[in-house]
Amino acid sequence: MRRRRAVVVGAGVGGLTAAVALHRRGWQVTVCERASDPPVTGAGIGLAPNALRALRAIDVDVTRTTGSAVPLVMGVRRSDGRWLTRTSTADLAARYGTPPIAVPRPALTVALAAALPAEALRYGTAVTAVDDAAGRPVLRTETGPDLPADLVVAADGIHSPLRRAHFPAHPGLRYLGETAWRALVEAPDLRVQAMSETWGRGERFGVTPLSDGRFYLYATAAVPAGAPAGDPRAELRRRFGSWHDPIPALLDRVGRLAVADVLRHDLYELAAPLPRLHHGRIAWLGDAAHAMAPNLGQGGCQAVEDAVVLAHLLPAGDGDDDADAVPAALAAYTAARRDRTDAVRVRARRVGRLGAVRHPLAAAARDLAVRATPDRLAVRGMDDLFDGFRLPARPGT
Repeated sequence: MRRRRAVVVGAGVGGLTAAVALHRRGWQVTVCERASDPPVTGAGIGLAPNALRALRAIDVDVTRTTGSAVPLVMGVRRSDGRWLTRTSTADLAARYGTPPIAVPRPALTVALAAALPAEALRYGTAVTAVDDAAGRPVLRTETGPDLPADLVVAADGIHSPLRRAHFPAHPGLRYLGETAWRALVEAPDLRVQAMSETWGRGERFGVTPLSDGRFYLYATAAVPAGAPAGDPRAELRRRFGSWHDPIPALLDRVGRLAVADVLRHDLYELAAPLPRLHHGRIAWLGDAAHAMAPNLGQGGCQAVEDAVVLAHLLPAGDGDDDADAVPAALAAYTAARRDRTDAVRVRARRVGRLGAVRHPLAAAARDLAVRATPDRLAVRGMDDLFDGFRLPARPGT
């Protein structure tokens, strides 16, 4: 019996999760990644309870590789250090079954890649086009040969060439009005035990303890797209050096990094939802399907959900050769994921606007409103995100 073959374009978190899920469903999987090697540097990624639940559905426990250290509390602060809202992670674990964790992104991709056969991963293989005119897609690559497939998973990122090729009328990306900086630092002596985001006026600074003992730092500022970029270490010190502890001490650690280890990117989202998340036998997931602002920490989490739901809905890789099975599964995938991911995209943008308020009076009113909201209500407001992952019924069941 012929095994169905899937080619995944992109070896990020979403693409690798899809590859693992499909491999465990019996599919023959090939992952094509443009980069010549797996990433060894980068930022952190938060795995909220919904993403951890999705990973468990495909029997992936990332903590075996990445560790599982959990901060004591998480919340939002003002630039003088006063908490606006704060929740213990023990309360989150009690409500959702598990607390959120944050891990180094490279460690997560290593953990996912380790669950695949070595021959499934093809680094340095850029996909130039997908020809699906004959009903079965064929992938063209810069290195050749062509790759026929029963399914193509487009996990090729926020600037997805496959999205642009197959949805040419879509408006594409929209600038969110902010630039972000990200870095990983060692600071065990600081003993920071809180995951926090601090709001100023048009600026934010996030501190996230990682599972390996390091800290993932991120910051945003409202600046024009493409604004000239100087030394990011000096820029961060200028903007945030007078904020509350431990931010100045963490910025001292940033100052010891190489310039290349401080990432800087303008922030974009998809300007409108895609009309559907599939075309023929191609399925889009993650940033390629619904690029969103990072304000809820759900971009990677939704990519994980996408991947697990997609593999769940598809027929087994060694099943009967039903020509309609894959197209029916992809239609079900769009139905299951499009509305949820777009709702998260819109919510992430709204939260970002709240955090990016610049006028002093507006910022003061915002802080007062957030502080006046009981913490239990703030946690309850996350139910649709953290408790929202479900495996839908498969077509025909």
